[in-house]
Amino acid sequence: MYRVLLLSLLVLLGALQYRVWFGEANVLQLSGLKLEIEQQRENNDQLLLRNHQLEAEVKDLRKGLEAIEERARSELGMVKPDETFYQLIEKTDL
Repeated sequence: MYRVLLLSLLVLLGALQYRVWFGEANVLQLSGLKLEIEQQRENNDQLLLRNHQLEAEVKDLRKGLEAIEERARSELGMVKPDETFYQLIEKTDL
């Protein structure tokens, strides 16, 4: 009687252990999903920082002409009528 009970409990334990290690949503898949979640959180944090930077830039561009003038000077090389533009070229060793 006890042998049958012990054997059935061991079979049940084995079935549960199989399900934990190899069944659907097992331990290995769970650890992989935790790693994916952490990577996605890091990616989200980077994108959130970028969004904040872009939002600050948009506010700055809407606020005044100084930001627009700065961008025109740095990206488009524009100068005012009374200014002289100097372009410095680094000497390369040939």
